[in-house]
Amino acid sequence: MLDLQPVIAGTQTLAEVLEGVTKDDLARETNELIDRILALIADCNDAAVVFVPIDPDAHDPAAATESDAHIAWTLGHVVVHVTAGGEECAFLGAEQARGVAFHGRSRYEVPWETVTSIAQVRARLEESRRMMLACLAVWPDAPHLELEEEAWPGGPRVNAVGRHALGLAHGFGHLAQIEEIVRQSMAE
Repeated sequence: MLDLQPVIAGTQTLAEVLEGVTKDDLARETNELIDRILALIADCNDAAVVFVPIDPDAHDPAAATESDAHIAWTLGHVVVHVTAGGEECAFLGAEQARGVAFHGRSRYEVPWETVTSIAQVRARLEESRRMMLACLAVWPDAPHLELEEEAWPGGPRVNAVGRHALGLAHGFGHLAQIEEIVRQSMAE
């Protein structure tokens, strides 16, 4: 699992943490992320997907409305969010690897309200795995790793490896949330 704690703590740069990480490593990490989520939800049913957990720390500064900014996320919501983030970073990373400079976000998030069954969650995860791995497959033999762009305004500069890795790190960062949603839903 990608460990970005040194970056968060300010003891290493993202480039230092990712030094030596290859496209094959990113593929392994992509599979590990999806496999970990699938393992966490292995015993879930449809009710778990729409279960609204207790989450006193719920805060989404990017929510569409102020009323949505503090709602607790369902399992379906977290999964579509994680997969959208991973896919966005994978697609942008593939473009960087091909030498294409950043030209805007590439994000689509399945409306979470439409994800109401465990079959949909599992299908979304497998579809996302396929898409993220496909993005790695389009990298040229000699990727343009010298092309670095700001990950977000004021954020670290990243190359194609860093861009893809950020999407994975974001997903790994939501594992504890998924685990807690599952725990609460199973206790019901």
